Amino acid sequence: MTTSSFYSRFERHSHGEGLKGHATHYCPGCGHGLAHKYLAEAIDELGIQDRTVAVSPVGCSVFLYYYFDVGNTQAAHGRAPAVAIGHKLANPESIVVSYQGDGDLASIGLAEIVSTAQLGIPISVVFVNNAIYGMTGGQMAPTTLMGQRTATSPDGRSAFMGQPTKMAELISGLDGPVYVERVALFNAKQRNRAKKAIRKALQIQVEGRGFAFVEVLAECPTHLKATPEEAEKWVEEQMLPVFPLGVKKDEVREPWWPTHRPTYDRETVLKTIGGGEEHAPRACKGFPSHVARHDISLKLAGSGGDGAQTAAMLIVRAGINEGFDATHIPAYGPESRGGTSYADVHVADTEVLSPASPKPNVLIAFNAPSLVKFGPDVLPGGTIIYDSSVIHELQPFRAGVKVVGVPMAEIAVGLGKAMVKNIVALGALQAVTEIFPKETFLTAIRQALKDKCALIPLNEEAFAWGIKAVQQVEVA
Repeated sequence: MTTSSFYSRFERHSHGEGLKGHATHYCPGCGHGLAHKYLAEAIDELGIQDRTVAVSPVGCSVFLYYYFDVGNTQAAHGRAPAVAIGHKLANPESIVVSYQGDGDLASIGLAEIVSTAQLGIPISVVFVNNAIYGMTGGQMAPTTLMGQRTATSPDGRSAFMGQPTKMAELISGLDGPVYVERVALFNAKQRNRAKKAIRKALQIQVEGRGFAFVEVLAECPTHLKATPEEAEKWVEEQMLPVFPLGVKKDEVREPWWPTHRPTYDRETVLKTIGGGEEHAPRACKGFPSHVARHDISLKLAGSGGDGAQTAAMLIVRAGINEGFDATHIPAYGPESRGGTSYADVHVADTEVLSPASPKPNVLIAFNAPSLVKFGPDVLPGGTIIYDSSVIHELQPFRAGVKVVGVPMAEIAVGLGKAMVKNIVALGALQAVTEIFPKETFLTAIRQALKDKCALIPLNEEAFAWGIKAVQQVEVA
């Protein structure tokens, strides 16, 4: 069958030219090829190509995006179900397929697949079980059979290494899934059942009925050191007694999906983060494209307790007040005080496409380790603002990066409250970059302190001192 869900040529080999432009990277006789074919055919038959998102993590299926002409996302090893949840919640009408191998799903990703299955939202999982870590060199997998020799069990899997994990049975025992089946590929009859099972898993998602899981027993001739025919026989004779085929769970449930799409409505978002329902006055004449053209990335870093996260949230609130899209990702150390803490912030004119800030336009560093770690990543033309109260030595930074030292902690202590040094930093940020007008920041600060009004004057003074400190540095 010809399927439009595959690209007409595969760019992985020889830039898609010649015979290699129509061949996958899988070894001859590998079960992944058939599983891919049945998944593509099911997508075609259900007419869902434009709605489908395939998630492929680390493993033999890592290059799935070279073959499927659908939405594609790569995931870290084992994390495909978590990424699938994100896609499904962001776009409830999408059809999300998590395509995973046994080393990926049943080992490092065990917590993710169990929690996702129990959640029960409509996602389809195709789980290819070939009883081995195929891509990484033939190590023992959770599904490796007893006595089976692998790179890490050269004498065969023993009782000391534990029994093979039966994922279909494990998943079917959870309340969340609606459909679980184990199929195989070793003859025409089983292949036909596999195709029907994969199609059904997608159909259940199309109907919005719940989570579906199909385990596919597949051949790996390379690590079995066998011909494709011998590998098929091995699956039938050795795997089936341990992993019996059949439907493990098939419940009739009423459709309950789609849910509501996430909202980006300004008033709703502000209410959610505590900004109130009132319209904040806008002071920006336009997006601050002098900092970055369409999307400004910032990183605020210091020790736990330095206030980097609070300052980051205030920047986000300020951006939303001005009608821009803004995001904040916190990263904490294990300690509530004293450990490392940093925040990635983005402010975009229309939509933030990636919320991480690995190479920021602006860095605010509250301590020396943060400056050493993140300073070299600031983009040319960017800005570094650091606390000169505690940072006394500077390393070289990229050419064109503006570096400004402000005694944030010293100013805060002088005002009688060391904790407001993050507000001093926001004043310095405004003075150095003019990312927002002063009133935009002050409005965000007042909103955040609306239930602690007595603190507003102190924070306004700290903000003003941050601006004044920059002016003094520039004059000097």
